[in-house]
Amino acid sequence: MRNKMGIYLLISLLVIIIDAATKWWIKSEMNYGESIQVIGDFFRITSHRNLGAAFGILQNQRLFFIIITIVIVIGIVWFLRKSVQEQNKFLSFALSLLLGGAIGNFIDRATTGEVVDFFDFYFAFIDYHFPIFNIADCAIVIGVCMLILDNLLLWRKEKKESVMKHEQS
Repeated sequence: MRNKMGIYLLISLLVIIIDAATKWWIKSEMNYGESIQVIGDFFRITSHRNLGAAFGILQNQRLFFIIITIVIVIGIVWFLRKSVQEQNKFLSFALSLLLGGAIGNFIDRATTGEVVDFFDFYFAFIDYHFPIFNIADCAIVIGVCMLILDNLLLWRKEKKESVMKHEQS
């Protein structure tokens, strides 16, 4: 079990390292607000800081985010251990992405009070500028989508088993 848990913690560590490296690059190579076109106006790398959560909500709530993240990380580790014991690789991978993303943004909040963001998308056809985000945010979103999918598949399996059990009786 320890060895299998180690694989998922390694995935989390990889997310943390990639997140930290990209944020370091942004801070050291770009001025705040500076933007580099990647794909026209659609996709840019923009040096941005966020003092809040997703979409800029709850600005300047550093202590709140630190406490909440500690609680969430403890919960993720608990669920990760359980999913590894149950040999649910899909769920374990999802939780490892969540863990890495949560810790990646936690490090920013704990050390500087702000999260470095840089992926910048603008959808001109609907005149919508998506909130700027980072690698940790990507890992969190992918992990949450995988959690939802895992739960939907579990629900479908349980429903199918229930129908089969009902038909047999």
